[in-house]
Amino acid sequence: MKRTLNILSAEEHIDDGDPKVLQLANDADPLAIEVCLADIERIDLNFPKFTDGRAYSQAFLLRRRLGFTGDIRATGDVLIDQLVQMERTGFSSAVLKEGVDASDAQRQFDRFASFYQGDAVKTAPHFATGN
Repeated sequence: MKRTLNILSAEEHIDDGDPKVLQLANDADPLAIEVCLADIERIDLNFPKFTDGRAYSQAFLLRRRLGFTGDIRATGDVLIDQLVQMERTGFSSAVLKEGVDASDAQRQFDRFASFYQGDAVKTAPHFATGN
């Protein structure tokens, strides 16, 4: 599976207060920010702990319903086991929590080479794409 998710280490993630970067709390409604999406280049969605999956729903809404084409970045308690699902729900980048080795991430993508169902990025199911 060709990975499109950009994986960053905690040291590579820079939050310099850029006005084109929006930090969206995991309990915020993405529909409430629809009017300002044209001015935003990146939205950081937070996983306060890996068991809290609300950011998956936020990413999916931003990509599919609101048509956001910028960078949707996962931050917080991000583990390698979550990366494939993050990509499928609309994330384009993820910041691994401190101490997690980014070189191990490709194994997750190799393990799950394809999917039968469509997702936030590739909406057509596997059988409809001629694969």
